[in-house]
Amino acid sequence: MKKKILLLTTGGTIASFDSGSGLAPVLSPKDFLRYVKEFEAVCELTPYEVCSIDSTNMEASHWLRLAGLIRENYEKYDAFLICHGTDTLAYTAAALSYLIQHSQKPIVLTGAQKSILSEITDARKNLHDSIRCVLDERSRDVRVVFDGKIIAGTRAKKTSTFSYDAFSSINFPIIGKIQDDMVVYYIEEAVKREQVRFYDRMDRSVFLLKLTPGMSDKIVPLILENYDCILIEGFGVGGLPDRMAEAFQNALQNYAPYEKLLIMTTQVTYEGSNMDTYVVGRAAKDNLPFLETFDMTLEAAYAKIMWILGLHSKDRNEIERLFYKKINYDHIG
Repeated sequence: MKKKILLLTTGGTIASFDSGSGLAPVLSPKDFLRYVKEFEAVCELTPYEVCSIDSTNMEASHWLRLAGLIRENYEKYDAFLICHGTDTLAYTAAALSYLIQHSQKPIVLTGAQKSILSEITDARKNLHDSIRCVLDERSRDVRVVFDGKIIAGTRAKKTSTFSYDAFSSINFPIIGKIQDDMVVYYIEEAVKREQVRFYDRMDRSVFLLKLTPGMSDKIVPLILENYDCILIEGFGVGGLPDRMAEAFQNALQNYAPYEKLLIMTTQVTYEGSNMDTYVVGRAAKDNLPFLETFDMTLEAAYAKIMWILGLHSKDRNEIERLFYKKINYDHIG
């Protein structure tokens, strides 16, 4: 029996055409079917346009819509394939990893560095590889398939702007690869009998603050006034300058304990954070209400705390428990 795949398109480079003013998505969902005719004997692809935008315009409302569409169609299809622009694909993959948990059906995101309309392109290979991945009986949960690699949805990061090898798996091995049209898994989990669980809320009150040398501390009260959670990209393993730490301490006195949440991550791509390494990090962690990302990606940490706060949990212990709970390989822990 043919497997039924719901093909969700969102625009992005894979669907784009250069009109002379730059690339913009133009392809309709049905246009994609012309490039996957060799799979007609083994699967039935149903195309559906979620949106047709450059992925720089992606935001939480789109993530929720994607999760909602998959929820509505979960019993009707065997797998879900999302074509997405590369620039924010990692954020969407991370968000869907938290909005859809314990899925026994594969949810695969892919895209391309060049349009599928181009004579020389990675689009057709990525699309074909993704179909092979979702057809494999071992595939489940949210994954990114790109340049032959299968990456956990919480571990993907775009690390090249033009190369076909655009995505890396950060601080965790790739799940598998597609080689010679065959799906090879390096990490296989035993099939769990947990029921798939969907969530439909994300709290957008999360701000990312990237530290730069000599940054003014005047920004701190303004951020706290407008956001409930500040994700700080610290230096190295998680260093926070003394002046900024003092500014946070002073500003937080205007709020109830744990009314505002601080999370430390690192500007360094690989190997993660450890605030206990240096005095500047340890002092900040001792005196301020910090959680820490450790080996999690920025994209995963950002999406995860939006999901946690979206559960309307204001209990600090519950927030901490959920943040450090391992979901779809998001941390080694």
